[in-house]
Amino acid sequence: MSIAQTIRVHLPYLRRFARTLTGAQQSGDAYVAMLLESLVSTPSDFPTDIPARMALYHQFLRVWNSVRLDANDGDDGANSLVVAQRRINSISSLPRQAFLLVAVEGFTSAETAGILEIDKSEVEKLLEIAGQEIAHQVATNVLIIEDELLIAMDLETIVASLGHTVQEVATTKGEALAAVKRRKPGLILADVKLADGSSGLEAAKEIVAEGEVPIIFITAYPEKVLTGERPEPTFLISKPFQRDTVMAIISQALFFDTKAHPRPAAA
Repeated sequence: MSIAQTIRVHLPYLRRFARTLTGAQQSGDAYVAMLLESLVSTPSDFPTDIPARMALYHQFLRVWNSVRLDANDGDDGANSLVVAQRRINSISSLPRQAFLLVAVEGFTSAETAGILEIDKSEVEKLLEIAGQEIAHQVATNVLIIEDELLIAMDLETIVASLGHTVQEVATTKGEALAAVKRRKPGLILADVKLADGSSGLEAAKEIVAEGEVPIIFITAYPEKVLTGERPEPTFLISKPFQRDTVMAIISQALFFDTKAHPRPAAA
């Protein structure tokens, strides 16, 4: 199979990645075109010892990191994309690449490490930097709905490491609803099955009925969430989870939240 046939199916996603990375479709496509020209002239440079999609992104980032173009077509697009692009543009280059590869393109940490030619442990550090830089703009209060103490403590540590504030830890549906009445959270991390028999999913449904808020479900029972009913499981993490996955998804949820407001400048 030729390189063209191998990468064709992945090109629409690469163009999306390039647009988000560069900030504009025109400049993103210019980098993709440079990559394709390179592959035509020296097809032997395309790695064959890793999956084709990994190889494609790896080669693209080699072009991105070696050449700088100034083209910018001033994309307008939907409001959510405009807000998201402004936030991603503020993230340092390498953390931005790692964040987009994991949170948006869906690569694992190991795959991202291979694409970027770094250690897997370095990916976690880059994701933390990206999360902190996003939080610098839209730091928020986070409600955790989780009845397992050790897991709740782990989530608190992750949230704090990214620069956000843990509002409360609720262990039941009733506690979660009471917490929201006291203060509306900017983000919710919710388990689905709670120890007293109540449901984090049901709590989330009642919360979003009063007003939209991004929710990340963290559960050992993903089938309980994937029902097609509201609230839609836009962000879903299966237990046991990896720290870097949670960091990336928290940042992604806030990255695409058009209602998140910039942190006020210090006096």
